[in-house]
Amino acid sequence: MSTRRRYAAAVVGAALLTLPLASCDSGGQSGGGGFTVGLLLPSRAVPRWEHSDRPLIEAQVKKLCPACKVEYANAENDVTRQRQQMVSMVTKGAKVLILDAADTRALRSSIQEARRAGVPVVAYDRLAEGPVTGYVGFDGHEVGRLQGAALLEALGKRAENADVVMVNGDPTSPNAALYRKGALSVLAGEVTIARSYNTLDWSAQNAHANMSAAIAALGPDRIDGVLAANDSIASGVISSLKSAGVTDLPPVTGQDADLDAVRRIVKGEQYMTVYKPFKDEASAVAAMAVAVGRGDDPRDSATTTVDSPTTENIPSVLLTPTAVTAEDVEPVLVENGVYTAAQICTPALRTDCDRVGLTP
Repeated sequence: MSTRRRYAAAVVGAALLTLPLASCDSGGQSGGGGFTVGLLLPSRAVPRWEHSDRPLIEAQVKKLCPACKVEYANAENDVTRQRQQMVSMVTKGAKVLILDAADTRALRSSIQEARRAGVPVVAYDRLAEGPVTGYVGFDGHEVGRLQGAALLEALGKRAENADVVMVNGDPTSPNAALYRKGALSVLAGEVTIARSYNTLDWSAQNAHANMSAAIAALGPDRIDGVLAANDSIASGVISSLKSAGVTDLPPVTGQDADLDAVRRIVKGEQYMTVYKPFKDEASAVAAMAVAVGRGDDPRDSATTTVDSPTTENIPSVLLTPTAVTAEDVEPVLVENGVYTAAQICTPALRTDCDRVGLTP
C-alpha cells in the first residue's frame, strides 16, 4: 500500500478512513465466530511486556474465543512505528485493538481514526487519550503510594533528615505522573527530595545516567534512599551506585516484580518492588476486547469508570497492586505461582534465600 510506504502522521487518518468496512470481512464476524484482535505493546525495554503480558493476553483471548486470532506488534518505543502498526492491523481486518500506547497523547489522532473506521480501541495499562472504548490497568496513584510508604518504612527514624532521590518514569506516560504523585503523597514533608529526574523510555541505561548525575551533585554518602519508579529503573540506579563505589546500598524501590528484581531483593540490593498481578490484568483486557469484538457493551466487563484528558466515563477495570519486600516474596510471589523458589534461588543466591526463609 503506497500510503504506508510514504507514511506520515497526516496519512494515518486517510489510510484508516478508506477502510470503514475492514472489520466486516470473514475474519471480523461478531457473535460466536472468530475475529482478529490486534495487540499493540509499547517496548521491549521493560521485560514484562514480552515475558508476561503478551503470552497471557494471547492465551486468554484463545480461551475466551478459540476461533479468534491475535495479531501482535511491538512499537520498540517508536510512536511512528506504532501508528503504522495500527494502520496495518485495521487494514488486515482487525475487529478490535488492545493498545498499550508508546505515547498516550501522540496516538490520540490514530485512535480517533480507528474509531471512525469501525475499530474500537481498548487501552491497556496506560490510559491513552482519544475515544478509547475501555481501559484496563492498575491504580497508579496506589502504586506510587506503596513505593513511598515502603521507602519511609525502610528509612525508619532516619527519615526526618533523609535525602531522597526520585528517579521517575518516562514523562510521556500518564502512569509516571500518577506514580510520582502517589509517592509524594507519602514522602512530602517527611523527607527531603534532594534531586528528581525523569527517565526516558523507562530504560536502565537512562536511569543509570540520572543516578550518576545525582551522585555527582550530592555525593554518594548523602543519598539515603531512592524512589525508583520501576524495576528497570531500579537496576540502573543500583548499577550506578555500585559504579560509584557504594557498598552499603540505600533502600531502592521498584515496580513490576521482574525476576531479576526479585533476586536483587533477596540479595538485599533492592528494598522492594510493587507486584501487579499481570494475569488478572491480561484476563480483564482479553475479556473486554473479546466482548467488544462481539458487539457487546464494554460496561458489562467494567467495574468502574475513569476520565482521560479527552474522554469522560471510560468503562474501566482498575486492579490493586501489592508491595513486596524480602519477607513477602514467598507468600505473594511463590505461593501465587508467579515464580518458583527454584527460579529465584540460583546457586549464587542460596545463602541469601536461606536467610529470608526461601528454600527451593
